[in-house]
Amino acid sequence: MTNVQNGCPLSAIEAIDTIEKRAGLFPAYRRAHAKGIGFDATFSPNGCATPYTTAFHLLQQDTPAIVRFSHSTSNPNPTEQLVPVKGMAVQFQLPKGKVTNLTMATIPVFITKTPEEFIQLLQLGTSDKHSFSERLSTLKKNSNFHAAFTILKNIIPPKSFGTGHYYSIHAYYLINDQKQRHAVKFEWEPIVESKTPTKYTALSTNPNAMEDELLTRLENGPVRFNLLIQLAQPGDSIDDSTQKWPDTREKICIGTLTLLERRADNAEPQVFDPTIVTDGLLCSDDPVLHFRAKAYAESAKRRQYFP
Repeated sequence: MTNVQNGCPLSAIEAIDTIEKRAGLFPAYRRAHAKGIGFDATFSPNGCATPYTTAFHLLQQDTPAIVRFSHSTSNPNPTEQLVPVKGMAVQFQLPKGKVTNLTMATIPVFITKTPEEFIQLLQLGTSDKHSFSERLSTLKKNSNFHAAFTILKNIIPPKSFGTGHYYSIHAYYLINDQKQRHAVKFEWEPIVESKTPTKYTALSTNPNAMEDELLTRLENGPVRFNLLIQLAQPGDSIDDSTQKWPDTREKICIGTLTLLERRADNAEPQVFDPTIVTDGLLCSDDPVLHFRAKAYAESAKRRQYFP
């Protein structure tokens, strides 16, 4: 990994090479979040985003969407209980064939501040020169990896895709019709119906436990999520995805997503690039956010997907 070591900018090819070395090569699958389940859905805005943005899907009538829930690992056959971070990617289908994406995970912050530090973290996990205890010690002592250490220490995996709380991790700007912009982070908050309790348990031997549980949940009633925006205040870190904003920051519900039915293609053709935004939205300058676009493109280029 010459570039990372000598301080040169990290390339997407180098990053994906490292992921493949760490996790193994599974040609037909995404290089992260390999295993997932896809649905058609509808997003219904409630008008509360009007003061903040001109984004069509946040202001107008219902918008169709494609949703993919996933496990964060690169292995398409994981032991689900051992993969604590889950993902929820949503692609809003806009007029004239355009799309915009929200790609979220069940952790509120990212594990490193820069792409280079992320690759260094992966290298640490694959190095034969360090014992497991030495790797943990490095996470704890190295300030670059404090976010990763905290996440690993405190994470509680969701028992159901349908009851997980998902975070955009990165900040975005909402832009209104007066060209004013406000930094926000997005969240999907589950609307949990008491009549559809999770049937998933940590001891399940079913390799598709969470997928099957979500399908059963959908058969028994609606599966819905509220879309929240958390409003930044002066002093909040906008471009560092390892920094969590205070819980006291105002949150506003701006609409509801409703799952409709499972997609036959399981949303595998979709690339949920989190930097693809529409008018009324703008990416922050978070380096990890912008690098994800390159990494997603390289991953898609290497996939041998057959519908």
